[in-house]
Amino acid sequence: MKELETFKRYMSEEVAAIEKTLNSFGEEIVQAINAIQNSRGKVVITGVGKSGHIGKKIAATLASTGTPSFFMHSTEGVHGDLGMVGREDVVILISNSGETLEVLNLLPSLKQIGCKMISLTGNHKSSLALNCDISLAYDCEREIGELGFAPSASSTITLVVGDALALTLSKLRNFSKQDFNLYHPGGSLGKKSGGKE
Repeated sequence: MKELETFKRYMSEEVAAIEKTLNSFGEEIVQAINAIQNSRGKVVITGVGKSGHIGKKIAATLASTGTPSFFMHSTEGVHGDLGMVGREDVVILISNSGETLEVLNLLPSLKQIGCKMISLTGNHKSSLALNCDISLAYDCEREIGELGFAPSASSTITLVVGDALALTLSKLRNFSKQDFNLYHPGGSLGKKSGGKE
């Protein structure tokens, strides 16, 4: 079955992209974790397009696992939502290229606010990475598929990095089953964490 073979090949390529990324990170991840742990504010995730969609999920995962967080769309940010960001916050700016104009437009105001800025990109030498306090960059040569354009490998990597960051912070905080239930009392996960199965 040609369709199944193609489907599995694309999945395998996504897995390979994630495995390759494991060696992309080092001390800068520790710096990012420390910056968030030492912050008295919230973690603000920002991005546009597919990066924005992934950013929303990362913010939600952080929040439900003990790290206060919210998502701010980069375009809305320069139209007033920057008022939600404080000096004590840590802002994670997501852009695969590191050159996304809507994200870069946030930098002057964020610098003036004085918050800590962490970039999550595919390029340590990008404009975004060079203008943030901490640069997290993954190695993603191309997207999945024959065209190699649609965000796929890069967005998957970003999601996995966000999950790993959230869960690492949760573990360091000794976040318990009871804590999880406090923030996530609904649905089947709420039943499991509350011991009401």
